[in-house]
Amino acid sequence: MGFEGSISTNSGNSNRAVLNDISQPIPSSLQNPSSFSFSAQRKMEGHSDMGLIGENFDTSLIGRLRDDEYESRSGSDNFEGASGDDQDAGDDQPRRKKRYHRHTPHQIQELETFFKECPHPDEKQRLDLSKRLGLENKQVKFWFQNRRTQMKTQLERHENIMLRQENEKLRAENSLMKEAMSNPVCNNCGGPAIPGQISFEEHQIRIENARLRDELNRICALANKFLGKPISSLTNPMALPTSNSGLELGIGRNGIGVSSPFGAPLQMGLDLGDGVLGTQPAISGMKSPLGLMGNDVQLERSMVVDVALAAMDELIKMAQADSPLWIKGFDGEREVLNHEEYARMFNPCIGPKPAGYVTEATRETGIVIINSLALVETLMDANRWLEMFPSMIARAVTLDVISNGMGGTRNGALQLMHSEIQLLSPLVPIRQVRFLRFCKQHAEGVWAVVDVSVEIGRDAANAQPFMSCRRLPSGCVVHDMPNGYSKVTWVEHWQYDDSVVHQLYRPLINSGFGFGAHRWIATLQRQCECLAILMSSSISSDDHTALSQAGRRSMLKLAQRMTSNFCSGVCASSARKWDSLHIGTLDDDMRVMTRKNVDDPGEPPGIVLSAATSVWVPVSRQRLFEFLRDERLRSEWDILSNGGPMQEMVHIAKGQGHGNCVSLLRANGVNANDSSMVILQETWTDASCSVVVYAPVDVPSLNVVMSGGDSAYVALLPSGFAILPDGHSSSGSKGGSSDDGGGSLLTVGFQILVNSLPTAKLTVESVDTVNNLISCTIHKIKAALTLS
Repeated sequence: MGFEGSISTNSGNSNRAVLNDISQPIPSSLQNPSSFSFSAQRKMEGHSDMGLIGENFDTSLIGRLRDDEYESRSGSDNFEGASGDDQDAGDDQPRRKKRYHRHTPHQIQELETFFKECPHPDEKQRLDLSKRLGLENKQVKFWFQNRRTQMKTQLERHENIMLRQENEKLRAENSLMKEAMSNPVCNNCGGPAIPGQISFEEHQIRIENARLRDELNRICALANKFLGKPISSLTNPMALPTSNSGLELGIGRNGIGVSSPFGAPLQMGLDLGDGVLGTQPAISGMKSPLGLMGNDVQLERSMVVDVALAAMDELIKMAQADSPLWIKGFDGEREVLNHEEYARMFNPCIGPKPAGYVTEATRETGIVIINSLALVETLMDANRWLEMFPSMIARAVTLDVISNGMGGTRNGALQLMHSEIQLLSPLVPIRQVRFLRFCKQHAEGVWAVVDVSVEIGRDAANAQPFMSCRRLPSGCVVHDMPNGYSKVTWVEHWQYDDSVVHQLYRPLINSGFGFGAHRWIATLQRQCECLAILMSSSISSDDHTALSQAGRRSMLKLAQRMTSNFCSGVCASSARKWDSLHIGTLDDDMRVMTRKNVDDPGEPPGIVLSAATSVWVPVSRQRLFEFLRDERLRSEWDILSNGGPMQEMVHIAKGQGHGNCVSLLRANGVNANDSSMVILQETWTDASCSVVVYAPVDVPSLNVVMSGGDSAYVALLPSGFAILPDGHSSSGSKGGSSDDGGGSLLTVGFQILVNSLPTAKLTVESVDTVNNLISCTIHKIKAALTLS
């Protein structure tokens, strides 16, 4: 009844507003009661020009229309010649007959389009519209007044409908609650309770109290079994210790996650009703992420939360700038983990280090063009995380979401993930790890995301091509800065078996630059810079093409898929199925794989052969990168370039440096009509790695992509190079990235279609052909660099 009363009041206020607003021009048809009745009836029957709410309705106009109380409440029809002066004429003067005017569809369309952008045009805008549409200025003025009135009327009608529905809903809920309170049920026998013996609220509290008591007893038994810390069931509620979080009480590790070095701590955010310590019944036969069954699933998740809290506490302490956990290395620039201090401050949250494992710990800080909320959302979404670090992460999957966070944010989000982290070389096994990812907001504009392994490794039969490793608490702490920037402190802490790493890459891996924090920060900075340029409306001066924004996006998406396929062919991740070939005539450092493509439109159908190897080159990484990406020098190493230089047709910048771009190359001097193939090439370099990837693409398919079409149906087979420092340089945190005369580790990879029939068999001659192609390419590169 209260809502109906408010509806009537609102309607009355609207009517009074119409009667009081006599200063605005009112069409003469509204002064005639019969004409007004006919107009109102026509609108109620749904024949007005506006239509029902929700049909082509622009919701952005609602806020602007709410402030339009001062505008007139005139009708929706337009009358040629109607003005305020006509209303002031005396009754004794004969009234002019107003000529009814119906706008043309073109005029209505133009007026509607302008109305969506600006419902309150000024005098200059109305004059411009009247000249352009062949209308008088007052006709345009009255059309906008009528249109605003129509919109407001429809909005008020829609609000009234919603209020009536809410009123009916509240009435139904009120009736149900009254019925439940009038018929209480006894908790012991299930029969009706004696009136006056117990209230409904007290009955519900007793049920909740019994449930919580059982939950507490189970958690205490679990903590006693796994933590080695006996905790009494504490049946007396007055004996419970006080704590800021019910989660800490349930886990039995007080103090973790309470203090914060970033000011006043925020609420932990782990919702007890979100499946962490909830009371949902376990599904029979449902297997938990860590392998437990049945009712043990919820108890196991409680222990998972304990591990996540301990990992977050460790990350925050390791990320502090003045932490005694880090000391200067022998070069005076790199930070090295103080293992004695680390062992004194922390107990291993995932157990002691396995025999034969070595420890790798790095820390790096950088300024990134992204705010903390956007970065947190990227890290907590497996697909977006993979897109942000495409050359580092081969595969990422969210296995289980333990907590979604609190209050619609990622604060307190906890999930179980699986990932494959790669280094672009066939000589370095992929690091496959299953880990918990926990996100917490520590202060306004300060977030932290931590990862920690929840299993040690794999069986020996499943180890190849994956490295036996585990990830100790690692992650990043993000501080918001002005203008959309943020300061990111990244910590990487690994334990792994280095016996499976090739001797050529062991110095780089042991120095921490292969999988360390330095590489994560460098990749993040490069990717965020690329996204900032892509979202910018201005076109770089380096872009000599007339590509539209949609065409640029499609080209970049095609190049991203090309580079991703190249990385999968080099590192043999599980993201794409490859079958390894072991041929005695090949060198041990050569990896050869094959796959059959039947229905993937992004790859030619048939048998695809991938071959990759890595060698040491006695030139700096920067010099080698500039040589390989220069289209004018391509004929010195590319056997398939027909011995001539290449010409850059399209250049799409992906960063401030000229080397970060996507290009289209064509043989110089060749007429565009005479060549049906061009080369798509992507090049990028940062402080940790340099990449040159290319693939031949047919011109008709490329024209579709350049016009903004779907790039998923463009078939390509990538080849290219990945260049890493050799790890012997003493250039500090650069890891040998500067041009100091040191060496580089060059990875060469080719993917070739050896047979267009998927059912055909691979021959030894095809493998020898690809092997010779790689060997010849490496030889020509070394010869060209030596002679130049």
